[in-house]
Amino acid sequence: MSDIERRLSIGEVAERTGLSVHALRFYEREGLLAAPVSRDAAGRRVYHEDDVDWLTVCVILRGSAMPLPQIRRYTELVRAGEGNETERLDLLREHRQRVLDQMDQLRKCLDLINYKVGVYEDILDDRPQSVGTS
Repeated sequence: MSDIERRLSIGEVAERTGLSVHALRFYEREGLLAAPVSRDAAGRRVYHEDDVDWLTVCVILRGSAMPLPQIRRYTELVRAGEGNETERLDLLREHRQRVLDQMDQLRKCLDLINYKVGVYEDILDDRPQSVGTS
């Protein structure tokens, strides 16, 4: 059986993606999966490698602070297939700009923090070191 055909349990997918079982169910309910989740004869969710790959994309987009409605929209576009690449590109370009803006803001924060660390290190370096008595 090839990796593409391999069936994965919800626990295996949770472990591989870093998402909790609860989060996986939430993603499914919210329409964030590129393909419907299959069920086995007992009604348990069955995932495939393509699901893991897609969820990895979702985790990265979420980690970059993309709002769920935008991830859902991107998922809908992917699910719809060819012909909407311009809309997908626009969505990703807009998000990329937000990420770049966030990075710029974080750099400013880091600059301030580094400055303050330097101030306190200088203060502590200028204090006389106490010599212990033996």
